[in-house]
Amino acid sequence: MNKVREVIAYKHYFEEFLSTQTTKVQDKIFKVIEIIETYERVPSNYLKAMTGTKGLYEARIKLGSNIWRVFCFFDNGKLVVLLNGFQKKTQKTPKKEISKALKLMESYYEDKNK
Repeated sequence: MNKVREVIAYKHYFEEFLSTQTTKVQDKIFKVIEIIETYERVPSNYLKAMTGTKGLYEARIKLGSNIWRVFCFFDNGKLVVLLNGFQKKTQKTPKKEISKALKLMESYYEDKNK
């Protein structure tokens, strides 16, 4: 499969989230990442822009009736930087998760521009 974009994790947040998940969930997360890497146009049930944020996206993982979200964003069009993840238990994405992701996105660009 040809990759159309590279997916990288920023610092340790994504790995920490991943390590707390079961193997089944991890496999599903990797499948979704593979779709993001290889599809020119990623279906919105896998990757969706977060309204009201500047460029924040959520990767959407569903397994049975359980839902997980992993925040990410594009850098130079190609790079999807994976940030924090969490299991979604309510209709609305918790504000604290969004602000955490936005802070991480900010510090990513600060690190990059050093």
